Amino acid sequence: MRFTKSMMVLLVLASAVTALAAAGADKKSAATVDVAAVATITQMENASVKADTAGDPSYVENNYADNFSGGSSWGNWETKQSILADMKDSKNNKTNSEAITDLNVRIYGDTAIATYKSTYDSLYHGGPRARTILSTDTFVRQDGSWKQVASHSSELAK
Repeated sequence: MRFTKSMMVLLVLASAVTALAAAGADKKSAATVDVAAVATITQMENASVKADTAGDPSYVENNYADNFSGGSSWGNWETKQSILADMKDSKNNKTNSEAITDLNVRIYGDTAIATYKSTYDSLYHGGPRARTILSTDTFVRQDGSWKQVASHSSELAK
């Protein structure tokens, strides 16, 4: 069979439409995955607040990477292990209240960045601590689940 110019144009157009449809489906799937990831990270951030105020270390145990590191707004480094030790010492460490606002979650493949404002009142190493901070949390998807790998907080400008 011999191809005419018209047949070639139709063949090229059909290929282009198929490629565009596939690209659109990929974008739609990616958008769906991103929405689900944003919802998961949002839920995790809110669950973290509930765990803090309940003094429940299981959130940290289950959702922080073993090599987690965090820079606190008080100028010290924290690890998963140091946070768990503090939570277990409820006589000297307790979150009386905590609320997050302005939560913004962005997904970059298997990495998620959450930024937010947090206002809290707590007892830390036996002393009162209360302030509003800006925080950035970093999550990585590992084996299908999200783990918090890093965090950094700074006191809100007055």
